[in-house]
Amino acid sequence: MSKNQKQNEEKTSQDKTIYINRVAKVVKGGRRFNFTAMVVTGDESGSVGVGFGKASQVPEAIRKASGKAHASKIKAPIVEGTVPHIVTGKYGATKVMLRPASPGTGVIASATVRAILASAGYHNVLTKVIGSNNTHNVVKATLDAIQKLETPESFAARLGKSVEEVRSNYTVGSHVWNS
Repeated sequence: MSKNQKQNEEKTSQDKTIYINRVAKVVKGGRRFNFTAMVVTGDESGSVGVGFGKASQVPEAIRKASGKAHASKIKAPIVEGTVPHIVTGKYGATKVMLRPASPGTGVIASATVRAILASAGYHNVLTKVIGSNNTHNVVKATLDAIQKLETPESFAARLGKSVEEVRSNYTVGSHVWNS
């Protein structure tokens, strides 16, 4: 990837700061403060990444986190603005469930999950965070759920069936909502 392509990609993707934390270290002369930041980046068309950065100043921590988020992007399958099927992501004591929703529902989620799903480009999703609501765990569980998603085409290819056979039993999309 050339330098111009990377600059164009960074211009089209948007960064959102999810979480900032101040950490104090007690030393002989008093306290030393450091900051941690978590940033989500996405192009709102199926690509999303999350990064974590630490520094002695907040802007520097956000810059580091943004760089790591751009480097760790994953592809998210989107079917008519929603997730292709029900999925549960797990990390530690946290589970995040994503369910498809009909058009006009919006993203029903916590602030952390909403930031990730909106950056990925989802417009209609129902979610539930079960267990711990620790921000780090929720982020990693949400990314785990997104990575488990697959489109009807990839599902049909994995089963060795035609797409029409799979879509006849598929419960998401305009052929279900418009009937």
